[in-house]
Amino acid sequence: MKRTILLMGGLMLPPEIAELEKQFEVIKLYREPDPEVVLQDRRLDIQGICSLYSRPVTKSLIDSLPNLEIISQFGVGVDNIDLSAAKSRGVSVTNTPDILTDDTADTAMCLLLAVSRRVCEGDMFVRVGKWQSGPLPLGRALKNKVVGIVGLGRIGQAIARRCAAFDMTVVYHGPRAKPDLPYKYFSDLAAMARHADYLILACPGGEDTQGIVTADVLDALGRDGFLINISRGSVVDEPALVQALIEKRIAGAGLDVFQNEPHVPQELISMDNVVMLPHIGSATVETRTVMGRLVIANLMAHFAGKPLITPVAA
Repeated sequence: MKRTILLMGGLMLPPEIAELEKQFEVIKLYREPDPEVVLQDRRLDIQGICSLYSRPVTKSLIDSLPNLEIISQFGVGVDNIDLSAAKSRGVSVTNTPDILTDDTADTAMCLLLAVSRRVCEGDMFVRVGKWQSGPLPLGRALKNKVVGIVGLGRIGQAIARRCAAFDMTVVYHGPRAKPDLPYKYFSDLAAMARHADYLILACPGGEDTQGIVTADVLDALGRDGFLINISRGSVVDEPALVQALIEKRIAGAGLDVFQNEPHVPQELISMDNVVMLPHIGSATVETRTVMGRLVIANLMAHFAGKPLITPVAA
């Protein structure tokens, strides 16, 4: 008899969905017209959850599923999951680390280049015929600039290597220094922002990083500084960012994540010096394929009584 898995969202690609359905009975909650009714009707059947960052796995949900054994996250960050509730219930949690590191780092560089060299403005400049009336205003060079990375984990280090290849000076901020890495460490985020031309956010979401990019940090970054965020929208005080951009207290921003996705402040949409992406840091066929396979492999390992491949510590 197949185990029953609750699939919270539709990011997994069709071949992996087919494999998941081959191995398990799958409830596609995101396709149900009344998810609450489905959860109530099937609450005793569900033994696993396939989750993703945009769908909260709350204490209430975990407690409502008495036979839940595992939550397999499609992604690295697990700030959407109540880990304490899972631990108290003895529910295992897994994620998909390492796989999306390169794609997410590439997305950071994409935003860095786009906002510095006015790529989106330039594209529109050509399309609407403005080029015939004169040149596009100048952009900014990356060479010899200082980039401050917030969070020097796997993704942060991958970004650092890419920035170094552009002859940028890398500095970083995080909960602790990493003496084995060749970059200058700042224990104070505002101090690093004052030192940097670019501030790239690559830290985890959650309570520890909630709103750490404040108005003061943005003021420290200054009128010539750019903010790049590929971590979580929660890391930034979004109203403060909007105000800093309106008042030109920073030069611009490149954003892949927002506070209330998929809703984006209208003020940001109207700004030429802001480049926005719809949270696509890991959105390549290659990466999403491997992520889906790892989600399934963790589920298979758990129900076979084998060690989890990528367990998350509570």
